[in-house]
Amino acid sequence: MPLNAEKSPLLAIDPGREKCGLAVVGFDREIIHREIVETQQLPLRVAHFVGRFGIELIVLGDRTTAQETRETLRRSGFRLEIVFVDEDRSSELGRRRYLLDHPGEGWQRFLPVGLRSPDQAYDDYVAVILAERYLDGQRSTRQGRQRRKRKEHIE
Repeated sequence: MPLNAEKSPLLAIDPGREKCGLAVVGFDREIIHREIVETQQLPLRVAHFVGRFGIELIVLGDRTTAQETRETLRRSGFRLEIVFVDEDRSSELGRRRYLLDHPGEGWQRFLPVGLRSPDQAYDDYVAVILAERYLDGQRSTRQGRQRRKRKEHIE
């Protein structure tokens, strides 16, 4: 699938047991929207983004609850392409990006990023990292997968 800015944006999902990070990202890397939702609300939010942005591709982190998330979307009737992307260190990178975007207040803004803690969840930032990995061509290699993007069509 050629990457170009004329395509509808992709939806990246950092799946989790309690909550999921979501990011709508254009093929030009513009971050259009980020949010964190309860896992049980995921099908409703995916439907919203499909309707609002014409999403045709979901980029899904390949670790925590990835298979369950894919099955939930399948049972919800979505016919979207899903590409699994390697989640290795994505939480660490999302945390760092969150802290850089939120420098803290008062004396805390002088602390190095490594010494600060996020004051809220940052799963949406992790979803952005997953989208960027897809756009960079990084592939999922977890659980014996060959070094290629694993595409699945939800029917």
